[in-house]
Amino acid sequence: MTPAKILIVDDEPQIRRVLLTTLTSQGYTVAEAKSGDEALETFRHDRPDLILLDVNMPGRSGLETCREIRSTSDVPIIMLTVRNTERDKVQALDAGADDYVVKPFGSEELMARIRAALRRAAPAEALPPFVSGDLKIDFEKRAVLVKGAPVRLTPKEFELLHHLVANQGKAQGHRRLLQAVWGPDYGEETEYLRVFINQLRKKIEPDPRHPRFIHTEPWVGYRFEPTAEKPKAGRSEK
Repeated sequence: MTPAKILIVDDEPQIRRVLLTTLTSQGYTVAEAKSGDEALETFRHDRPDLILLDVNMPGRSGLETCREIRSTSDVPIIMLTVRNTERDKVQALDAGADDYVVKPFGSEELMARIRAALRRAAPAEALPPFVSGDLKIDFEKRAVLVKGAPVRLTPKEFELLHHLVANQGKAQGHRRLLQAVWGPDYGEETEYLRVFINQLRKKIEPDPRHPRFIHTEPWVGYRFEPTAEKPKAGRSEK
């Protein structure tokens, strides 16, 4: 099996050296970039299997770089940062990141997250196509149509939708969803779900404030309903 290629993007040489040593010792091949612009150039030429991307860099920031890559690619992206507030995590996930690791981090934790991201990037077992009203999902082709127009989902958005549809009509708890989509080491990162559910609703719901498909189960999680439900007046779900 060809080893996965990982692109390290960080303006600090010491961080790059540590990551290079750690990753190569685990059998990965590594490319490096010290800025957002260099990362985009390296990405276009090397086509890595995963990107470790620092948030805070001079010039083009990690968030800007992430958005640019995500506009054309489904490659797994793990953001690295010294900031640990919920707002910072949400910004990274909103930009299209799949995961978020706070510096300083242990090598075992980072390796576990890399393995999980690469594993989850593998194609999931396809479900039969889903058709309901204006929403059509072809899981084998990873294609989503809303009112006949194609809608682009990020890898994690699609995987989350895949899991919800596979369990349609059943409430899926936060921990169960996190572990199904991000891996067994997850369970408390509820902000991940909030961001990705909001993004999915914006992309597939006729009215995201009054969802027809993805419903909130208070204090539990989320539920996908295959049939269009008439929203109650004045009610919104968050």
